[in-house]
Formats: sequence, C-alpha cells, structure tokens
Amino acid sequence: MTTTVEGEVARGALVVLREKRLGDAYNDYRWRTDAELARFDAARPFAATYNDYLALFRDELSYPSPYRRSLAIEDAHGRHIGNAMYYNIDTIRREAEIGITIGEREYWGKGYGADAVQTLVRHIFRATGFRRIYLKTLDWNTRAQRSFEKAGFRICGRARRGGNAFVVMECMSAWLDPA
Repeated sequence: MTTTVEGEVARGALVVLREKRLGDAYNDYRWRTDAELARFDAARPFAATYNDYLALFRDELSYPSPYRRSLAIEDAHGRHIGNAMYYNIDTIRREAEIGITIGEREYWGKGYGADAVQTLVRHIFRATGFRRIYLKTLDWNTRAQRSFEKAGFRICGRARRGGNAFVVMECMSAWLDPA
C-alpha cells in the first residue's frame, strides 16, 4: 500500500514530487550556496545569508508566480533530495521549460534524476495540456543529457549564454505513451 505524501503532486518509481514547504528552505539554501551544484546550473553560488534567503523563500511560497512552479523531490522514505521546476510557462504556445537539481550527492547516478524528470514531464503534460516541454543543459553535462533522453527528450538545438554552451532539448506530448 502506498501512502500519500502531504502536498503530493506526482509519484514516480523512485521519487515523489510535492509542493514546496517552509521546511525545505535549509536544504535549498545549502544547495544554492554549493559551488559544484551552481556550476551544473551555469550560475554563481548564492552569496546572501540564510536569513536573507529565508525571507525570499517565504515570499515565493506566499506569492507564487503564474509563470513558474517549484516542487520538492523526495525519495521513497520522505527525504527531501532535490528540486524540480517548470518556468517560462507559456499557455498560448502550450509549453514550459524545466529544471531539476538532485542536491544530495549520494543519489547521483542512481536513477533518481531520470525518474524525477519522467515524473515531472508526465505531470506537466497531464495537468496542463501543454504540447512541448524544453530545457537547456550545459554541453559538457553528458550525464544530464542521458537522463533527459531516458525521459523522452531529444536534442533540438544549441544556445550560448554568459560564455557557456548549452544543448537545447525538447519533449513533445505526442511522442510519449499516453499511459
């Protein structure tokens, strides 16, 4: 028997996606200030204090944007291991961009990222009726590219931003099994 997690949005084979909650702030701050994780996101580590971050986090929970949705990723035991989001939501074009972070390193390379992406994509297509989901990942991050390919993404272009080269990938709802 599977128990439902409070705020559960979608469930995969290894992960549960759920609504963000205030208790996630500490892990999020750790991950946002981690230099290695920032490098995977072509970003700089967050430089503000935890209290400053907490104020921003509270605001995001209180005043969510209609163009962005952030979710927590939990393992089967309820441990918060990362985050998934969709943003640049375009209801006219029926598409959105996604991003994912597995912040807890002991979960890297074990299928949690791929399962989180598959679960997120399935949820977005079912909940929104969007036809396209896309992402950008650094061209050197082949592990992420393989994970995205497992979730049904295909390379559709290349981009440059801030001196970084990205692979652009997309997944169309028509490509996926309706199950």
